[in-house]
Amino acid sequence: MLISPAYAQDAAGGTAAVLMQIAPLILIFGVFYFLLIRPQQKKQREQRELLNKLKRGDRVLTAGGIIAQVTRVKDGVDEIEVEIAPNVRVNVLRQTITDTFKPVPADAKAETAKG
Repeated sequence: MLISPAYAQDAAGGTAAVLMQIAPLILIFGVFYFLLIRPQQKKQREQRELLNKLKRGDRVLTAGGIIAQVTRVKDGVDEIEVEIAPNVRVNVLRQTITDTFKPVPADAKAETAKG
């Protein structure tokens, strides 16, 4: 005989054996999807919404670590004009904006200046 008994028994298992071999791969893909892919997609969606909501007067953080204030948002262009110091305005790419800051209330500014 050319076929060994062990191989012949495995071939008889057919569908169940193949399913048992594929199940770990499906499980690994599921774990990767829920732990890596899905959170990354959510983060990208939030970043895209942040960039679309930029308006004049927003304080932003660039990828280079510069904190600036938006002075002009150009529609249809990927550039935003920001002021990094008094009377110092530069154009930055919209994609380099990593975060926005909420304005600090005047009361909080006064308290930090005293303390």
